[in-house]
Amino acid sequence: MTKRFPLSGIVGAVLVCAILAMAALSFAWTPYDPLHAVPSERLLGMSAQHWAGTDRFGRDVFSQLMVGARISLMVGVVAVGIGMGLGTPLGILAGMRGGWADQIVMRISDVLLAFPALLMAIVTGAIFGASTLSAMVAIGVAGIPGFARVARAGTRQLMSRDFVAAARINGVTGVRLAARHIAPNIVGIVIVQASVAFALAILAEAALSFLGLGTPPPDPSWGRMLQSAQAALGSSPMLAVWPGAAIACAVLGFNLLGDGLRDYFDPKHKERQ
Repeated sequence: MTKRFPLSGIVGAVLVCAILAMAALSFAWTPYDPLHAVPSERLLGMSAQHWAGTDRFGRDVFSQLMVGARISLMVGVVAVGIGMGLGTPLGILAGMRGGWADQIVMRISDVLLAFPALLMAIVTGAIFGASTLSAMVAIGVAGIPGFARVARAGTRQLMSRDFVAAARINGVTGVRLAARHIAPNIVGIVIVQASVAFALAILAEAALSFLGLGTPPPDPSWGRMLQSAQAALGSSPMLAVWPGAAIACAVLGFNLLGDGLRDYFDPKHKERQ
């Protein structure tokens, strides 16, 4: 019996790779300058010159989608980095020490869970001003409890294993025990959590940009493209379809990838070739 990567994970990986490729390509090439407005070419439909048409200012929609992918991925990387970088060590600490350390970490997580990412980002934007940075930090802080709880659960399971007990008998404790025996064995579940958190970060950034609290103009972002498309929904509904489809594909891709990784790292999930 051998373990195979689930089909849903493969589909998710293909979608994620497509988004990554589009974002990477935008650094070197876009069909047009995404910020260049040509009033005489406003609200054009799909054509050989403009693959996804133009918006109400005459800007190329496909070029904006490419740059928007870059911004969405950047927000996801930073937000997940904050959540994983702070939440995972706290979860390992809580699982290893137990007692008062466990109680403090879990109560802090409960407090953070009471403030959803969108609410935290709205408050942050109101205090420090709307920006991509404030959105990334707020989304990242909101993701800390998820990583902390996942890491704590994995650590508590490992603490009862024989190899961890043997290491402790041999004097391996504290940071050395966490680095050598705990962290390498929970990396799978942390990666799964990261893929799910990435999808939530992209969705949260799009929602914030739609509300005017995320990426400020003139930088293109999928959420702000949706917001801008409202003014021309009657005459050019595709202006809302393209960024909406991009957000849906990105979120679906990371969620499917997370489901696939979860099944792959699950020791009970095995299939015959």
